[in-house]
Amino acid sequence: MNRISKAAKATALIAALTLAMSGCGASSSNTKTTSSESYDKTAVITTNGSEPLNPLTPMQSVESGGAKVATQLFAGLVTYDKDGKPVLDAAKSITPNDDSTVWTITLKDGWTFTNGEKMTSDSFINAWNYTAKLSNGLQAASYFSNIKGYSDSTDSDLTGLEKKDDLTFTVTLNKPESDFLMRLGYVAFAPVPSVAFKDMKSFGEHPIGNGPYKMAGDNAWQHDSKIELVANPDYKGVRKPKNGGITFTLYTSLNSAYADVQSDNLDVLDTIPDSAITSVAKDFPDHSVNQPAAIFQSISIPYYLKHWSGEEGALRRKAISYAINRDTIVKKIFNNTRTAATDFSSPAVDGYTKSLKGSEVLTYNKEKAQELWKQANEISDYGDETFYIAYNSDGGHKTWVDAVCNSIKNTLGIKAQGDPYPTFSASLEDRLDSKLKGAIRAGWQADWPSLFNFLNENYRTGASSDLEGYSNPKFDALIDEGAASTSSDDAIKKFQQAEEILLEDLPAVPLWYQNVDGVWASKVSNVTFGWDSVPMYYQITKQK
Repeated sequence: MNRISKAAKATALIAALTLAMSGCGASSSNTKTTSSESYDKTAVITTNGSEPLNPLTPMQSVESGGAKVATQLFAGLVTYDKDGKPVLDAAKSITPNDDSTVWTITLKDGWTFTNGEKMTSDSFINAWNYTAKLSNGLQAASYFSNIKGYSDSTDSDLTGLEKKDDLTFTVTLNKPESDFLMRLGYVAFAPVPSVAFKDMKSFGEHPIGNGPYKMAGDNAWQHDSKIELVANPDYKGVRKPKNGGITFTLYTSLNSAYADVQSDNLDVLDTIPDSAITSVAKDFPDHSVNQPAAIFQSISIPYYLKHWSGEEGALRRKAISYAINRDTIVKKIFNNTRTAATDFSSPAVDGYTKSLKGSEVLTYNKEKAQELWKQANEISDYGDETFYIAYNSDGGHKTWVDAVCNSIKNTLGIKAQGDPYPTFSASLEDRLDSKLKGAIRAGWQADWPSLFNFLNENYRTGASSDLEGYSNPKFDALIDEGAASTSSDDAIKKFQQAEEILLEDLPAVPLWYQNVDGVWASKVSNVTFGWDSVPMYYQITKQK
């Protein structure tokens, strides 16, 4: 692709960011439409969720349980349509300079938070500075590492943020990044009111946002039980609710959630249990979906564990990968609702590929696995140790984890078994605290629709989700080069070269890509699942 001129970039930007509201809210072809007279605008939609690990603030909701809720409470500069295209939300315009190092952002006037405070440039600047500040210790801090002034070694303001007036500010980056606006729809970039900084912990329990929904009351978050939201009548963006609210029921069993949808006690379920994969078409012939999503499943193996670093660790990681029969598991366990991985991204994003150098390590090869394991034992004998895979029981992972462990056990002749945690938040706590005794299920649901997001946030040195301690300067350099490119083809080429380094190092062992496999009850309509597998909640209607 040719280098992009300023005019071409501006044209592309305008085209991307001026999608009509009808385009953003388009329904899928298998969804029944309901007239405004036949549904209840005050009806509350019920759906599944998981207990958030952190308080419900934009800067702390970086895991799926919290992000799914926080995205409904807060509106950022842009949002995404169902296909992952950016749509202006709180922003009136977002414009880059010639080399995409300085971005001018103008906000829409008249927006307020649910406490009546006006949304201004300060609402964004203060939130971003708080998130990026080292001493606050927030996992989302690295999302702002491309903005001038960011530091991962000392407290520092983001000097690249400059207020022009109440509705305009500029963002100066450390280096060119033509893809910068794509990240701005992620919840970590949303604004917060000034009251948040008086007591962030309390604010996170009772968040005050500017999004399509707001908390239903002081007791709206009943921990480990439910989170109740109601429609925000003052929201002025493109996600205008067609219902009265959302209640997230915090299930610990997907089988229970599935049964509740079957009996009309739950409206929408965004993940079906393994036990229902072969029966879902019969159970919900007109109320189910199975489509590609930006979800990647892997197992990560911490470098702090004995046997899993250095030359020995490199051999063992490859041996484990060769020992997993992905195709058989996808067929027998998932009824082909997954696709065996060939890279570290997803078929739902540009740059996905089946032809990376070194991708043969993702195919089942018993002889190669045994050969590599033997070589590792010559360095340090694994002995009678057990290979564990930690997983969260509330996510329906037991069946496939057992299958992966059996594949490893039967191929390598070692002990392998699952290590269940009751909830996702419980498993993540031990992962964050470096307390795992083995590998861990490490799926990635993209924050924004970009190959860069899959790679940078998981494997770059010190990134927000680089939780197993991986670091390779060559990988980091290629990510930087790709991000700075003004040609999407050049960027993807660099990112794919970076993936080839990952295939050599295997900080995570790719397994498969996950489809959206959701169902909904008979009383709801206009159910559409987005590019990231999350339902477009604001569109859903419910019969009177």
